Amino acid sequence: MNMYVGNLSNNVTENDLNELFSEFGNVESVNIITDRFSEQSKGFGFVEMPDNSEADKAIKALNGTELKDQKIKISQAENRRKRTSRRRRR
Repeated sequence: MNMYVGNLSNNVTENDLNELFSEFGNVESVNIITDRFSEQSKGFGFVEMPDNSEADKAIKALNGTELKDQKIKISQAENRRKRTSRRRRR
């Protein structure tokens, strides 16, 4: 299951999230989203765990807890939709 992790402090690392979620099972991947230009965290990321029951336990246990002085928000990530071009062809 892919999970959205929001309200992250700027000093949270992918390693921090990996350690936190590993308490509930196998973590397949962790990705904190950063700004292209400044490379600073945008305050959210994604954690993927292959076992849905372990991921559900992690969501229930960690949602609303504090990580580096910020209450984090965790939910199941929505599937990405394909981006459509906003340009009109003339």
